[in-house]
Amino acid sequence: MKESIFTRLRASFSYLLLLIYWGATVVRQSFYLAPFLILVCFSCAKNDFPGINFRHEMRAFVVNISDYAKGIDPDFAIIPQNGIELVEDDAYLWSVDAVGQEDLFFGYKKDDKKTPADETEYLSEFLDLAKTQGKQILVTDYCSSPDNMDISYTSNRLKGYISFAADHRELDNIPAWPGYPYQENSDTIHFLTEAKNFLYLLDNEAFSSKQAFVQAIANTNYDLLITDLFYSDGTSFSASEVEQLHQKANGGKRMVVCYMSIGEAEDYRYYWEPSWKKDRPEWMEKENPNWEGNYKVQYWHPEWQAIIFGNDGSYLKKILDAGFDGVYLDIIDAFEYLE
Repeated sequence: MKESIFTRLRASFSYLLLLIYWGATVVRQSFYLAPFLILVCFSCAKNDFPGINFRHEMRAFVVNISDYAKGIDPDFAIIPQNGIELVEDDAYLWSVDAVGQEDLFFGYKKDDKKTPADETEYLSEFLDLAKTQGKQILVTDYCSSPDNMDISYTSNRLKGYISFAADHRELDNIPAWPGYPYQENSDTIHFLTEAKNFLYLLDNEAFSSKQAFVQAIANTNYDLLITDLFYSDGTSFSASEVEQLHQKANGGKRMVVCYMSIGEAEDYRYYWEPSWKKDRPEWMEKENPNWEGNYKVQYWHPEWQAIIFGNDGSYLKKILDAGFDGVYLDIIDAFEYLE
């Protein structure tokens, strides 16, 4: 007769306790096994949300964001970045207009270094699945040498993707190389599928004023701009300023899409409460050790979702009111942190 599931679970739990005891004993004599204990503790922490399917919750979040936005503007584009495995769900894929992916050919382990071939192949399988369903693919590679930037653009074009070779991971500049947008053109872009290139520029602090930023963009011929709703002083771009961002230098017009993080709370955003530093809301998790001021969230929590969309004071409504053509949703892969 087979063992009951409870018998197997008790045996597995006993084994885990034995491993922890063994690890703790040895660590007193050596620091070599410290990562082992960290891994065990981190894995246990992921069980704090029993019954939550983290991938399902992120899919549902994006679908609901799409339904809300397209209910106001049917042509408003929804573009999730990373977490590409979610495209296996038909409802999720139907709700988005394109998908973004970082580090496909460069930057996965280190900037300006080639992404391992097996990782590129793995990501490409999902990207190609989205592409076969008519979705535009936007790839951001982090590379700074001219040779690698050229390889990035060529490699993505051969895959049928449009791309941006970012020479600063901070996304704070218009790259000097190659001196003009890849596949530059004078077309007016109405839909994402018409775009042949894009500029991803979030941190605008280097520009002396809003108008200086707007003018710098107007001097380029990128088909698509992904940027922030806010200037570095905290003021948002107005509808008239966003309209100016649409204009290409050669007379064509581009699409302008707004960045919004939905998997982390950022302490420099308008919605941040000063008291949260010491007394975090129940839906806020630990600070991201790689990005100061960014905090993981329980993205399925109603209070967090109300900040993001669904009402006149929400982040997404501000983006819609400013006249952006779409939204670029970041930290879609937050489910990986919790799994």
